This record gives sequence, structure tokens and C-alpha cells, in this order.
Amino acid sequence: MIHFDTIQAYLLAKKGTTEERPFGPDVLVYKVMGKMFALVPEDPPLRISLKCDPDEALALRDMYTAVQPGYHLNKKHWNTVTPDDALPEDELWRMIDNSYALVVQGLRKVDRERLEIGDWQADNNNLY
Repeated sequence: MIHFDTIQAYLLAKKGTTEERPFGPDVLVYKVMGKMFALVPEDPPLRISLKCDPDEALALRDMYTAVQPGYHLNKKHWNTVTPDDALPEDELWRMIDNSYALVVQGLRKVDRERLEIGDWQADNNNLY
């Protein structure tokens, strides 16, 4: 079974990722260059909301009962995943990677370039 600390470490290891609490003390939000790619509520059960291609979002919901439409999010673009034994761990990592990549792909060119060269921490005030 996957634990919160493992997911948190995986998310924070992604280049340019910050962990914030813009929605209050109970939800950790992971952003790349100021844009959300994952949300993890701290109250049990463990779950993670991830951005997803709309067609893939539907397919994942059909394949895994652990994958549901995004909780309090745009259900077309977000899934909420409650990791369980039926969901392969590699699939969760793939979903996280895809969410991150989707958000990076949507960044402005200058922000993608800053991320690539490691200049993302230089000026957090200009990320929005």
C-alpha cells in the first residue's frame, strides 16, 4: 500500500514543484511554476487529485474503481485517485507524471525555459 510520505516525496522531487496550502490547512497543493498539478487532502483516506487529458480521464475511471471524477474540481480535466490494492503502483506514478507533464506543456514558453535551466526558484513572485 502506498503511503502519503511516498507520494509527497515523489511530487516534491519533480523539477520546479512547490507545496502550498492555498485552500486552507487541510489540503496540500503541488504546483509547477505556479500552476496546480496535484492536490492531496490530509484527512483519511489517502487520495490525490491529478490533472488529466479528458479522454484518458474517462478511460481511467472505466478501468479502475480507485479513479473517480475530480473532487471539487473540473471533472473533465481532473481525476481523484484513492490508491488501493487494485491500482498498480506504477499506474499511480504514471498518472502523476502525466499530470505534471500536462501542466508543464501548458506553461508559457519563457516559464518552460526557466524550468529547464533550473531558474524556477529565482523569482516566485512572477509565476502568476
